[in-house]
Amino acid sequence: NLQCLPENYMMKYYMYHILTWPQLLFVAQDSSGAIVGYVLAKMEEEDKEPHGHITSLAVLRTHRKLGIATKLMRAAEGAMKDNFSAKEVSLHVRVSNEAAKHLYTKTLKFSIKDTETKYYADGEDAFYMSKDLTNPDLAC
Repeated sequence: NLQCLPENYMMKYYMYHILTWPQLLFVAQDSSGAIVGYVLAKMEEEDKEPHGHITSLAVLRTHRKLGIATKLMRAAEGAMKDNFSAKEVSLHVRVSNEAAKHLYTKTLKFSIKDTETKYYADGEDAFYMSKDLTNPDLAC
């Protein structure tokens, strides 16, 4: 994550995710076994309906545009449905991140639901996006 994203978490945050929702962590490796991407997800515990959330998605720049992010996201969405009967998945994305917005809206069929002001530590706003996992037209 330190190589791919401007937002980084403390190790205990990663460990909390890994220990609580191990079914929702996926990594992509190159042919030598090096990790080139990952998705870290969780289930929102306070919601009435099972609702997943993508905490972090990253792919090394050298491995982008190969479909890795799409495969990681689809794996996480499928695991949310299969393991937790999730009905919805959400995420936040920087308003300036055009590549991510394209991936989420065009390829993965997420919808922008809201804008959260100063969501990120550097003060940038975030789009709150979600996807209905029960809609077969939006299937992973």
